[in-house]
This record gives sequence, structure tokens and C-alpha cells, in this order.
Amino acid sequence: MADHDLPNYAARLTAFRTQLAADGLDGFVVPLTDEHMSEYVGDYAKRLEWLTGFRGSAGAAAVLPDRAAVFVDGRYTLQVQQQVDGSLFDYVGVPQSSIAAWLGEHAKAGARIGYDPWLHNKGWVESVGKVVTLVPVARNPLDAVWADRPAMSPAKLKVQSNELAGRSAADKRAEIADWLTGHGLDATVMTALDSVAWTFNLRGDDVTHTPVGLAFAILHADATADLFVEPHKIDETVRAALGNGVRVHDRAAFAAMLASLQGKRIASDPERAVVAVFDALAKGGATIVEARDPAVLAKAIKNRVEQAGQRSAQARDGAALSRYLHWLSVEAPKGGLTEISASDQLRKFREATGKLLDLSFDTISGAGPHGAIMHYKASAETDRRIDPSSVYLCDSGGQYADGTTDVTRTIWVGPGDPPAEVKDRFTRVLQGHIAIARAVFPAGTTGGQLDGFARQFLWAAGCDYAHGTGHGVGAFLAVHEGPQRIAKPGGGQPGTAEPLVAGMFLSNEPGYYKPDHYGIRIENLVLVEERQIAGGDMPMLGFETLTFAPIDKTMIEPALLSDAERAWLDGYHADVLRIVGPQVEGEAKAWLESVCAPL
Repeated sequence: MADHDLPNYAARLTAFRTQLAADGLDGFVVPLTDEHMSEYVGDYAKRLEWLTGFRGSAGAAAVLPDRAAVFVDGRYTLQVQQQVDGSLFDYVGVPQSSIAAWLGEHAKAGARIGYDPWLHNKGWVESVGKVVTLVPVARNPLDAVWADRPAMSPAKLKVQSNELAGRSAADKRAEIADWLTGHGLDATVMTALDSVAWTFNLRGDDVTHTPVGLAFAILHADATADLFVEPHKIDETVRAALGNGVRVHDRAAFAAMLASLQGKRIASDPERAVVAVFDALAKGGATIVEARDPAVLAKAIKNRVEQAGQRSAQARDGAALSRYLHWLSVEAPKGGLTEISASDQLRKFREATGKLLDLSFDTISGAGPHGAIMHYKASAETDRRIDPSSVYLCDSGGQYADGTTDVTRTIWVGPGDPPAEVKDRFTRVLQGHIAIARAVFPAGTTGGQLDGFARQFLWAAGCDYAHGTGHGVGAFLAVHEGPQRIAKPGGGQPGTAEPLVAGMFLSNEPGYYKPDHYGIRIENLVLVEERQIAGGDMPMLGFETLTFAPIDKTMIEPALLSDAERAWLDGYHADVLRIVGPQVEGEAKAWLESVCAPL
């Protein structure tokens, strides 16, 4: 436990339990989300981190008078043990277990378990409520003991121009209005931050690494809308861009507006809207129709302008990453780099493009055993030296006005050659990556149906990885975007049953992780595209690879690759040279030509 001050978290847990007792509660559930069901949240909403020390992007905690637990999925099995004190919290893996099951086993009969209705969706309340007595709270008791809780971000909203968005906000609202009319609905409630940002062509700085603003919206069948946001966040430029069809209200007026829709047929997304939204609508006498947020799929299918923007962002980002990989090839074998000094240098290369607005997530700079922690984030306490003759994993990305990037490269830090096991595992990961990149499949195929393509080579060696193979990516928006996903079907994995559609961005990122030794991941972004098959009689799809940076050939065991796989790799590196080569010069250019030579 070198990652935090243990007495601090013990004191926080004790104070929280004291507050729960004062509020007449026998327990409480603390999720990692905000009022918008976000994956990444503003500092004001990092309640789970404040209470437990856990800094992942998915998880929850349950607190009882004499016991507490943190719930994480397989991506965070190692990380939670490093960041959360096991003497204070049990570590519980999901979906193998669940909050409901744990509470059912450990809460006393008749226990009153509190929850914040602005932080949970309807399905969660219904499922857990079958096992224990849930009590909604008007005030989150954790906020009462979090004395220095940050305020919400005061940052102003910004306009995403039509030239970058590819469509006007008025056109998007009109499309949603047509959807409402076609389904006999009066309005839809929109609470997901990236949906609001996309629909209104707005961006913000309220969540680190995700360019969104804290806002709710109600969109009506007449194509008008009500936008709920702190008044100081709207300037004249934004107000003019919104136009007369958008009425702006204080964020605090949202719940009251929901309660005023008596007699109206209102759509609300049970996955993305918190249960407080449903409660307010029901209290006000609205007829609630559960339906997916109409922006979700529309946002995921990128238009030609967004696709072109992504290609430009990827070319720029690939050049920055390639400069970094060249720099690493020179500096890392000297033994003077650490995880943080390396990732800081990568940011400098991205900043040197003059176009970087933010990172798209905290860089995962994992040396040796830290690479086996799938979502590792180096800190001053954990910052590890990048040893010569070791494996180094770097997963990173940038936010640019024309696109969001996400790319992972795993390299061997010389001198010497990687051990046979490392080369075997890396090559099997590469084979899985190539299998996804080369896949051709019928329209209507889901990500769940493709996932095994990437795992088959590891499976053949008795190995696997505990994360999805691919996630959706936004257009200067969230680096993790639904509804599409490539992952094992079932097991509570959202998006695996979503058909892939031309225009969607996804990551392609199989991996392998040997705890306490090393981690391997190879990640590019891809675009779903239509494929014409000569002589075929059905619509087919495939992937266009969007990310261009060299893959470390010293990690490859060539004997494992088929001729087709070799041809793909050589063709990919030829594309890297074609796209990135003109952007680099000098020693970096010579290095790039060398590492991109045919296998």
C-alpha cells in the first residue's frame, strides 16, 4: 500500500459511517459517476475516489456499519489492490458478483440502504431494490463529510463550428423532432453530456480530457429545445449559435421543468438517465416512454466531415507518436527515464503540433510489471524507472478540434532481444489485431460476434485478456463512446449486441497481461466502412485503419505469422511511411524508414 495515506481513508470512512447513522441509514452505495451517468466525471463528482482512493474509470463502493467493499471489473483487478486499502474495503469482482449480491449477504435483515437518485439509473434501483430496502436521499451524505469538495467547473461552453461538425445543430434537432413525431412523442429528455454536446454543437472543459459542458436538455417535437446550464457558462457567441429555437435555463431549473410536463408523452433513456429524472417525470404526471437517447446512434455514425477530421487528427497524432517512439529508442536504453518523464515527453511532442487541446485520457505509461495493470496511471509514489531490457506499454491519445485519438504501442527497451515468451505473446496479440483489421463481415454483425477473431490466437496458447477488444470513439468528444463495442457477448457488457454500421469509429486493442511481469497491448482506431465483394449477394462491411505509427518488430516471432499476416503488417508500415514520413525529418525520418521496412 504505497499509493495513498491509509489513515486518511480510514478517517474518511469513519466520518461517512457516522453521517450515515445520523441520517438513519444502515448503509450506502457510492458509484463512480455523476448526474449524467458519465464514465469520466468532474472533480466535484469524484466521490468514490475521495472515499476509497480508487482512481479507475468504472467501479462502486458499498458501505455498511461494520463492512465495506469496492466493486470493479477485470480491468482493475490489480489496480484496486494498489489503490484501495484491503483492511478497509473488500475487493469484489464484477460481473462474477454484484452490489446486490454482496448487500444481500452482508446487510442485516431490514437494513435501510441509502442511494443518491441522481447517481443511479432506473434499472440499478429496480434490481438492487429486489434484494435490499433502498432509501433515496435528498442530500448525498458523503457530500456532508467531504469538507473540501471542489465546486463544479466554471468554464464557459464553446461552439463546435458546422465546418468541423459537418451538420448544423438545427439540422440535428430537426432529425430528433422527426423521430419524436414518428413515435407519437412530445419530447425527449437528454442527460448524457456527450449527447448534449453533439446535438447542440457545443464543447466544454468541465470534465478532464472529455470536451463537454455540464448541461441537461429537453428536446421537443417542434424542433425547439430547452437547455439547462449554469448561466455564466453561456456567452453571446454561444447564445447566438444556439439561435431562437433553444431556450436557455439555469441548470437548477431542470427538475422543476421535468415535473411540469403533465399529460405529455416523454421519452427518457433508462440506461443513460438517472432514476431521479424518471421520478420527477412521474411525479409531474407525464407519460414516460422508455427509449434510447436519439442522439446516441446518430452521434456514433460519423458523417464525411467527421471522418475526414479524424483522418487529419490521426495523421498529426501519428507523427507526434512516431517522434516519441524514436526518442524512446534513443533514450530509454540509457536507463534514465521513468514512466512520468516519458509520458511528459510524449505530451510535449503532441503539444508541438500546435493543435492539441487536451489529452483524451490520462496516459497509461506502464514499465515492466505496471504494464500488466490495464488502466494504470503513474503517480509520484508509483513512478517506476523504465529499465533497459524490459517491456514498456504506452496507451495515450489527444483531443484535437477535428478528432479524438487513442493508440497503444508496446515496445521492447533494449539492449538485447525480448524473451521467447514475450515475443510469443506479443505476436499472438498482433495476430488478433490483424484479424480484426482484416475482418469482412455481413451488415448487421455485432461487436460481440467479432470479438473471438481477436482472442483466438491467445486462446490457442491457453491465454486471454480481461477487457473488451474495442470501444466506440467520439469526434472531438468522449474517447469511450457507445453504443457499439467489440467484446465478449453477455456478462453485462453493454454494446456487444449493437450492429456495427458504416461510419462508426472503434478501437482495435487486444492485449495480454502477465501480473507482476509485463503487459502487452496493440491499439489502433478503425472506421467501419462498406465493402464491395465481387460476386457477392449481400451488403458487407469491413474496417479502414485510421491510426498510423510503427509496431515494434523486435517483439515479433515471425514464424508464427502467416503470409497474409506478414503482408498486412508490411502494408501497414508502408502506409505509416506514406502518411507520417513527410511529417518527420532528420534522424527520426531515418529511424522511421528503418522500423517500417518489410518484415
